[in-house]
Amino acid sequence: MERLRDGKLIRGIVERIGEYHVHLNFMHACGTHQETLVRYGLDSLFGKVGVSVKSGPGCPVCVTTAKEFVQVMELAEKGKTIIVYGDCLKVPVNGRSLVSLREDGFDVRVVYSVEDAVRLAEGVEKDVVFMAIGFETTAPTTGAILLKDDLPDNFYVFSCHRFFLPAMIKLLELGEVRLQGLIEPGHVSAVVGARPYEQIKKRFQIPQVISGFEPLDLALSAYELVKQNIEGEPRVVNEYNRVVSANGNTTALKVLHSVFEEGDIEWRGFPIIPKSLMKIRRRFSAHDAQAQFEDILSKVTYEPSEIEKRCRCGEVLRGVAEPKDCPLFNKVCTLENPVGACMVSIEGACRIHLELGQV
Repeated sequence: MERLRDGKLIRGIVERIGEYHVHLNFMHACGTHQETLVRYGLDSLFGKVGVSVKSGPGCPVCVTTAKEFVQVMELAEKGKTIIVYGDCLKVPVNGRSLVSLREDGFDVRVVYSVEDAVRLAEGVEKDVVFMAIGFETTAPTTGAILLKDDLPDNFYVFSCHRFFLPAMIKLLELGEVRLQGLIEPGHVSAVVGARPYEQIKKRFQIPQVISGFEPLDLALSAYELVKQNIEGEPRVVNEYNRVVSANGNTTALKVLHSVFEEGDIEWRGFPIIPKSLMKIRRRFSAHDAQAQFEDILSKVTYEPSEIEKRCRCGEVLRGVAEPKDCPLFNKVCTLENPVGACMVSIEGACRIHLELGQV
């Protein structure tokens, strides 16, 4: 009954948007938002009333660079036990992946939490390296582990954690896609709060809505962005106020800033983004894989193969291209044989489009 009611509301909202006769480009940066848009046909409904919602850099596995994966694979080949989340296993680099290394006999294991990784380290004598991936949503759990006094001596974190806002600022600076609104991610915002987005509004004068993940959430968010454009008054509106507060989760933020400091790093498809890496602070260096295994990691190089050069995953993450624009999509690059990370991760735009039949 509730789903039927929401469907009527959504149709009414879309019809109301149509009355404005707009042609607007919005962007979200969240894999869950992308799945909702495609699964429920909202991208098509919005398109009929002049609203395009592009996918941005909202997939943590996707934005992690090939070189970082190569470095972790090198540690595996040097005898370290590598611990990853399942989404990382099949990310391909030059025809190899962590799953192919495991098939070759190297010790690569999957866990569901960083706590599982610590328990695993307690049961082995080898060095155990946890590949920590995610934005502010998942990073506090990694930080909380590093704050513990009784960590196993053989447990290390390879931090690929990234701060979300610097990427959106860099994307707007690049100006490759003309955008008239941003749908900000609910999960990240639950941690960082609504207040940080004011800096984007102040600098770029672009409307923003922090959105939940239900179809009705996204319909309301699109309508709010349309209204802001019509009124000519950019604001930060918290549509997801049932979860997101102005100041966010202060406990989680305290953990983040205690354990991590800002560093500069590339994102897949992006140049170096200043202050976007969550770099482990020096006082936790005893469990920092990048610090402890610098002699191995510093020698690692990466050169994309010819087929990887044709992959447009980076452009998809910047909103410059849609999955179907890539010449490899559903031809060379498939769910069974992915070429780019966007086809591997459950939050990747290419995988979402292919799995849900948007080809």
